[in-house]
Amino acid sequence: MKIRALHHRDLDAILALDSQTNPHPWALGHWHDSLENHTCLVLEDDGEIIAFAIASLVLDEAELLLIAVAPWLQGQGLGRKILQALIDQLRQRGAAQMFLEVREGNTAARALYEKLGGSVSGRRKGYYPLPGGAREDAVLYAFAFTGAA
Repeated sequence: MKIRALHHRDLDAILALDSQTNPHPWALGHWHDSLENHTCLVLEDDGEIIAFAIASLVLDEAELLLIAVAPWLQGQGLGRKILQALIDQLRQRGAAQMFLEVREGNTAARALYEKLGGSVSGRRKGYYPLPGGAREDAVLYAFAFTGAA
């Protein structure tokens, strides 16, 4: 397994993985914009992309925009592996902190963020749509990077 930068040639695989893991997958234009403007990493195993993580960085503040692991490989520490690599890269690029939001019910992601040093910093009521017109809260996390490069 290796972690590397996302490339344009990966977009078909990324679109497929995003549609398998995200109830509201990004449009192709979002991916093109991310390739041009954001930090984009993939985790690859034998040439197959099995995870990705995307973050924006403005001055010393980063925001995790999207992270996913192939459904059949979840629960094996791959999310932690790619998120830690993303954090390391953001720190090298001068990030002092990172923010993100996650569905309140996504307990696996919330546990991961807390293991890697994130702390709950707020909540957005009714942020995410659910089937049938209901809404789910977003839980906000903040990471403070000590010793940022």
